[in-house]
Amino acid sequence: MILHLGLFAVGLVALVAGAELLVRGASKLALAWGISPLVVGLTVVAFGTSAPEMAVSVGAVLSGKTDLALGNAVGSNTFNVLFILGLAAVITPLSVHIQIIRSEAPILVGGAVLVLVLALDGHISMLDSAMLFGLLLAYTTLLIIQSRAQKTSSEYDSELQPAEPGRWDSRPWVQGTLVLAGLVLLVGGSNALVNASVAFAKALGLSDVVIGLTIVAAGTSLPEVAASVMAAIKGERDIAVGNVVGSCVFNIFGVIGLAGLVAAATGLDGLVVPEAVRHFDLWVMLAAMVACLPVFLSGREIARWEGMLFLAYYAAYTGYLVLSAQHHGALPAFSGVMMGFVIPLTIVTLVVSALPKRH
Repeated sequence: MILHLGLFAVGLVALVAGAELLVRGASKLALAWGISPLVVGLTVVAFGTSAPEMAVSVGAVLSGKTDLALGNAVGSNTFNVLFILGLAAVITPLSVHIQIIRSEAPILVGGAVLVLVLALDGHISMLDSAMLFGLLLAYTTLLIIQSRAQKTSSEYDSELQPAEPGRWDSRPWVQGTLVLAGLVLLVGGSNALVNASVAFAKALGLSDVVIGLTIVAAGTSLPEVAASVMAAIKGERDIAVGNVVGSCVFNIFGVIGLAGLVAAATGLDGLVVPEAVRHFDLWVMLAAMVACLPVFLSGREIARWEGMLFLAYYAAYTGYLVLSAQHHGALPAFSGVMMGFVIPLTIVTLVVSALPKRH
């Protein structure tokens, strides 16, 4: 057990350090190539902090744990929306960039619906995976083309500035080295974190799916936690939202897509979607993303009370998973209260908050 604790600690440190190096190097390179700071925040920074999810899911497929691969991606998205946005909004109300409302949020919800539809037959095939990964490439290419054509700037400017001449990170070979070192740390840290987390969860009698949806999903999302919380503390509120939205897009199209392609390449029939994930967890992920729409539209910000609501829902979701895994006697009463009272009341509250405010 002491060895697993050590692995867990080393994995966390490597993940955070790797994400920092990858984001620093990649963002400097991207800005030097003329890509706008907003697009860097939605792609390079968001994708960089989602690299642990990619490493963990691909590693899980190679180990034959396709349940863990899919559960990690789905659980990470639920964690990103409910926990990270909730925590950052509690620190300070988060403003939402108009581009996120007009394009990224609908893409996010549409991607969640697409994955849900693809998973209805119980597995995500190689063709499904190729389509998802192709959509990620198309989305990223479109953002870059629009950025280079418009040369727009945004609130990301204060956080993501090109390296000044003479600085240690101003040279392309240094930036490339940072990217490579970050990737190595992310892959190594992810492997250590997964091994330790699985050992802990197995000792508690949890399944691979629950492990992926909770412990591994939260662990691989730590770079997003660090990036969004630090952005909120510094007042860079758009970065906190953009990082989460971009990471979720990457998880849906990139992580699930690539994991499915790797599974097919190793002789497996794509990704198997467990019944529990198909009937519950994918719907929770979709509901969390749909809930973002009225929250984003209510004054183009996420208020503190909405952040607390998101945190409370994540706590309830995690509690349900643990009770369900242990077949606890309190599960029916817990589910009845959530479905019959808490969720309907929350839906009404969110809809009312999205209505135009009278001044």
